[in-house]
Amino acid sequence: MELPIDYMTLRVIWWGLVGVLLIGFAIMDGFDMGVAALLPFVAKNDSERRAVINTVGATWEGNQVWFILGGGAVFAAWPFVYAVSFSGFYLAMFLVLTALILRPVGFKYRSKRPGKAWRRNWDWALFAGGFIPALVFGVAMGNVLQGAPFSFDSDLRATYHDMFLGGLLGLFTPFTLLCGLVSAAMLVLQGSTWLGLKLEKGIVRDRALRFGFFAALAVIVLFAAGYVFVRFSGLGFSVVDAVNPAGASNPTRAEVVPMAGAWLANYSKYPWMWAAPALGFVGPVVAIFGQRLRSDWLAFGGSSLAIVGIIGTVGCSMFPIILPSTVDKHSSLLVWTASSSHLTLFIMLLVTLVFLPIVLLYTAWVYKVLFGRISTEHLKTNPDLY
Repeated sequence: MELPIDYMTLRVIWWGLVGVLLIGFAIMDGFDMGVAALLPFVAKNDSERRAVINTVGATWEGNQVWFILGGGAVFAAWPFVYAVSFSGFYLAMFLVLTALILRPVGFKYRSKRPGKAWRRNWDWALFAGGFIPALVFGVAMGNVLQGAPFSFDSDLRATYHDMFLGGLLGLFTPFTLLCGLVSAAMLVLQGSTWLGLKLEKGIVRDRALRFGFFAALAVIVLFAAGYVFVRFSGLGFSVVDAVNPAGASNPTRAEVVPMAGAWLANYSKYPWMWAAPALGFVGPVVAIFGQRLRSDWLAFGGSSLAIVGIIGTVGCSMFPIILPSTVDKHSSLLVWTASSSHLTLFIMLLVTLVFLPIVLLYTAWVYKVLFGRISTEHLKTNPDLY
């Protein structure tokens, strides 16, 4: 059956859609994680901390849908990527999921008892549930840029070689830690701008904006440090020979080798890609100006633009590579070699075109209905708040 969209185009579309889902997750659940990471520092007493928690209390569960959608899209559209990454980074994923589990438990149980120690411990559990995923997601992205030691045999069975040498800590190298700090600073900035939108004017909101200023500066400095590292460390991978973009999904048909500076090569070929790193730098600056001008939506928009730019920079730098292998030049995963079948991608696109607008409209409606500023006074009159 002749499909109306060719295989190459569908692969590029699904590469972009997964990127959109990752960005959506970082923007929507990112401010949840950022708020949780800021909780012990911007709120000094129980009432203030309850107010901070309730800025995300009505919507945090819905925001996690972006995480589920992203994982589901990778599973369905990029099965090789799902198999290799989820098995290879299993311990990191387990750490993230353990931290994420602390969030719902913390939200539900924190206020069940009046004891100070009880609530303080849950506050730190919520901090861990926000900061640890924010850090580890960045570390995982750094490991993707560094490459992973996996290979495929003739039956396309993936094998890892010394992946966990040094255990979970083996994933934390200087470069991956730098990526983790970029991610953490980025989401702390997102959380601070969300608190600016949701908290009534007062000392807690002022503390959040102050943390946001330093987080924005950290994003700029750390993102620039990442560029310097990639530029001068020799990090990068390149596809040696031309690969048929409409060929069969078989990672072994492409040859990918380490090449210094290769992660910057796309910006010479496609100058429009410079828009991504530019947003990564401009976004935090816009957020700072928004906070200084007391324009909360401008600050939140700038923070969100930074997320788009930073995640977009990774995608633009690596395209068409998705996950390079450091041990076998014929096992790296490319957009052209690691997708589902032509028909599968087409059917998934039709389903997405129907349901994604519904999800977006429903999400927008929920935020419109539930939006409003939170203050400590609301805690006294609304028994449904955490």
